[in-house]
Amino acid sequence: MTSQVSSPAEQADGSGGAVVGGQRTPGSPDGKEVRRLDRVIIRFAGDSGDGMQLTGDRFTSETASFGNDLSTLPNFPAEIRAPAGTLPGVSSFQLHFADHDILTPGDAPNVLVAMNPAALKANIADVPRGAEIIVNTDEFTKRPMAKVGYETSPLEDGSLAAYNLHPVPLTTLTVEALKDFGLSRKEAERSKNMFALGLLSWMYHRPTEATESFLRQKFAKKPEIAEANIVAFRAGWNFGETTEDFAVSYEVAPATQAFPTGTYRNISGNLALSYGLIAASQQADLPLYLGSYPITPASDILHELSKHKNFGVRTFQAEDEIAGIGAALGAAFGGALGVTTTSGPGVALKSETIGLAVSLELPLLIVDIQRGGPSTGLPTKTEQADLLQAMYGRNGEAPVPIVAPRTPADCFDAALDAARIALTYRTPVFLLSDGYLANGSEPWRIPEVADLPDLKVKFATGANHALADGTEVFWPYKRDPETLARPWAVPGTPGLEHRIGGIEKQDGTGNISYDPANHDLMVRTRQAKIDGIEVPDLDVDDPDRATTLVLGWGSTYGPITAAVRRLRVAGLPVAQAHLRHLNPFPRNLGEVLERYEKVVVPEMNLGQLATLIRAKYLVDAQSYNQVNGMPFKAEQLAKVLKEAIDD
Repeated sequence: MTSQVSSPAEQADGSGGAVVGGQRTPGSPDGKEVRRLDRVIIRFAGDSGDGMQLTGDRFTSETASFGNDLSTLPNFPAEIRAPAGTLPGVSSFQLHFADHDILTPGDAPNVLVAMNPAALKANIADVPRGAEIIVNTDEFTKRPMAKVGYETSPLEDGSLAAYNLHPVPLTTLTVEALKDFGLSRKEAERSKNMFALGLLSWMYHRPTEATESFLRQKFAKKPEIAEANIVAFRAGWNFGETTEDFAVSYEVAPATQAFPTGTYRNISGNLALSYGLIAASQQADLPLYLGSYPITPASDILHELSKHKNFGVRTFQAEDEIAGIGAALGAAFGGALGVTTTSGPGVALKSETIGLAVSLELPLLIVDIQRGGPSTGLPTKTEQADLLQAMYGRNGEAPVPIVAPRTPADCFDAALDAARIALTYRTPVFLLSDGYLANGSEPWRIPEVADLPDLKVKFATGANHALADGTEVFWPYKRDPETLARPWAVPGTPGLEHRIGGIEKQDGTGNISYDPANHDLMVRTRQAKIDGIEVPDLDVDDPDRATTLVLGWGSTYGPITAAVRRLRVAGLPVAQAHLRHLNPFPRNLGEVLERYEKVVVPEMNLGQLATLIRAKYLVDAQSYNQVNGMPFKAEQLAKVLKEAIDD
């Protein structure tokens, strides 16, 4: 979905639990009261088979087309189909949308839609008092409640008295709405998520046409199923209009002042990263080759890129991680933009080939969508704990540049930046995203092609060195004096035959060398090449000349910025800076750190960036760490930062 918006305006991020800015307006055509809100946080929760991700995605798409700013947080089990009705099997989708600029999916939902007792129990601790809870009463029978430890029904024992409870027999109403379709009860029940979507779409005045069009397209081969889902969706909308339990509906105006003028669409991090890789290959005028092995949460990139053969994209689903990166490196040797995608466990398997790419000095993008670890860890949960692995996780001195996007939409620009570095300096590059960015989404301003960077490269075409006797020869390791990059010679070019492989090469000639002095020279030269990569200086947001700096990287940008805004609204001065380039660091980073009495580094690990900062700049950086598989909450960070300022 795309929408047009105009002129930017910065407002405090309302990512807490309370709905603010509500205004009453004249009644709607159905005679019910309509209240205006400036933001809402909704969480859909149910079994992994209840379609909560689809429901959330459709509500998000309609919200994006309406023009709201938004941020999402999908959360689902690691198992493909966890036991139904159990706490480990609960899948949820949280959406924060507003009429102003926001940065996070929100700390706590204003509305919880719980499809069964497990969904209610798994999420109730996050729901603030006074929030709306919509429950599917048909599932609150003795056996499903006993599965999750409810001895009595929470709908009847008063335990939910602090909330605005809306008991709705979603299953029964859905089955009744579809009685003329000749479906079995089990088949009809599958559409209850569309009934819930219709109800929420009525409550928040969301558009409906695109959802109906989506359903017809999704079930084009089964038109009767498409129409059943549409009828269930409309039934949910009509239920909201007619029932007395929902006396109020809500309006959240488009975020007309939140963004620069342009055409926007909702985009997830993995989709933005995929588009960024395609754009990079087009701007470099090189074919894109992806060698990959499926792994959560990176597999979506393989799925997406496989759809774009029209852009010269070739995808190879390898038999394992090692084969995937080997194929990608081979493609780079052959003159393509080589890419491999994985998560933390796959990086470990790819490490030797990454070292080979360092030695061969060929452009290669290693996309690591970080997840909770170690080992196979938590496949569907997020973490930032691969930084030190990306920095040092190879044998020998094998430096690799590291780039980290900060939001889902920023994954597009980060992919272009990583490709620029790889192609310009002839080096493998790590692109460190994570599960939070990969699966989350936000509005993205579609760029003009003319505004994209020129990434074209010049392949070696002939001799580049004259011997003492005047003979013209090709030296594969004769370097560009500015970038220290070696020439990129496509196999088959006459006269450019040269050795490849992991054994150390002689400087210039590329011949195999075991000379200690040459090895020392090559190691230092490769390090100097990485150290000399041109990256922008670090921007610091410090309007009040604060004494405390909050330094972050990657996906912590949204929660940190939201927390900083809260503190500033409360009158507390605090500075903020966020790193995209983690190797090499921006050249002004040391000078920035020296300006502040305190440096606080929030990370979703046990202090990996803080360790690097302490070691390189001898700064007493204070870590604030979280490794629970979930992103930081703005309120949580604001409290920690206030304590650091007051200390």
